[in-house]
Amino acid sequence: MQHQSQLWQARPVKRVYIPKAGGKQRGLGIPVIADRALQALAVNALEPEWEARFEPRSYGFRPGRSCQDAIAAIFWTVAGRRTKRRWVLDADLTAAFDRVGHDHILDQLGTFPAKAAVAGWLKAGVIDKGRLAPTEQGTPQGGVASPLLFNIALHGMEQAAGAVYRWNPYREAYGAAPGTPLLVRYADDLIALCDSREQAQQVKTRLAEWLAPKGLAFNEDKTRIVSLDDGVDFLGFNIRRYGDKLLIKPSTAAIRCVRKRLAAEVKALRGANAAAVLRALNPIVRGWAAYYRSVVSTQTFHKLDGYGWTLLYRWALFRHPDKPKRWVIDRYFGQFHPTRHDRWVFGNRDSGAYLHRFAWTPIVRHDLVKGAASPDDPALATYWAQRRRKAVPPPINLTVLRLLSKQRGRCPVCGGLLLHADHQPQSPHEWEQWLRTTRKAITKQAIVHTGQDPPDDQAEQRLLHTGCYRRAHHRQQPPSTSASP
Repeated sequence: MQHQSQLWQARPVKRVYIPKAGGKQRGLGIPVIADRALQALAVNALEPEWEARFEPRSYGFRPGRSCQDAIAAIFWTVAGRRTKRRWVLDADLTAAFDRVGHDHILDQLGTFPAKAAVAGWLKAGVIDKGRLAPTEQGTPQGGVASPLLFNIALHGMEQAAGAVYRWNPYREAYGAAPGTPLLVRYADDLIALCDSREQAQQVKTRLAEWLAPKGLAFNEDKTRIVSLDDGVDFLGFNIRRYGDKLLIKPSTAAIRCVRKRLAAEVKALRGANAAAVLRALNPIVRGWAAYYRSVVSTQTFHKLDGYGWTLLYRWALFRHPDKPKRWVIDRYFGQFHPTRHDRWVFGNRDSGAYLHRFAWTPIVRHDLVKGAASPDDPALATYWAQRRRKAVPPPINLTVLRLLSKQRGRCPVCGGLLLHADHQPQSPHEWEQWLRTTRKAITKQAIVHTGQDPPDDQAEQRLLHTGCYRRAHHRQQPPSTSASP
């Protein structure tokens, strides 16, 4: 990468701000390309070792784990009538990524060969608005190695909370021992499931003492102890007991957020056509439904469909103010879906494209990953292969899914995977970005059959990487000849 003899010195990161909930901003630290590549190498060396050591109820930024695993772990712990864990410590850490101590992270790395390089990245500084500021603490969000380093820094939190695990023959994995708290953590978001308010308070005290030497502390304004009868929000889900039944639903804040997003998008598209509306809204609808399809979301999906229909009906009336309502309905609403008998689907008469509905996404329960199982463990290769094979399909149309299955998920030109399933999106926004990127990265190509092909099967389709399609198409074009003067 560098054609010089001296060792590479880490460069300062660039400060970039992104919006947060409540009108606030989150500061990210974006490293230069060379540092990102070197950090990826360090992660490849560090991750297999630490994946074998990480605690079983840590789910954030780890291969083969997701937010749905964290929610499933909570469900299997507190569901049922006989559970005694009905109190929750809902904890929030104050600026955890920005305040974690460098010395603690480096001590955790022990004799790792690239320890000096990690220290260089941590202390490289940050450039904010053209000014260089030193970094005495924290690991910048936005770096390739930052999530792994943060998990390393918080390793041992479950033991500090008092969690004890015993073998569960029913799930063939270790489960929480009776009478002990269970701590579920996703990066810096965590909750502790306890038998009583007193036990939850004890867990909070023990964790506060454990966090202090690492430069971390609880945000007292957002940390609280609540009963599951009152409910608690975690990772965009609401977890609450209704009598003897535990229900996990999309949180009120998440529903309010997606309604606001849909309204803003439709309002911004008042001067656009139906094709632009479909391009903007379909990734939002499919992404949000994909994130919440593993919990009790059916009623929420139907309500959001009704709200979306109202927005689009008003959009159509605004676009054609001089047309009667019946004309507007016939123009934009109809039975666009080939197999569903619903004549109120919003679509484009010219192309036949239509808006996917929230309620069309089936509810599929998530299969909880077993304990501390690591994808890098050779003894568990069969388990992870079966888990990938039984995974819920991504939220893309049936035609693409059938082609993916037929091609075994690989591009026929380069042989590489078309989709990478080990790192699924971890939020509705990430699902939306994944759908938009996938649409650009994968091309559907028609293959015309000639010669000895059967006459009733004149053409078929296949999926390719967009880059592979462009290269193959470029090679097939005849070379251009310039005209002589």
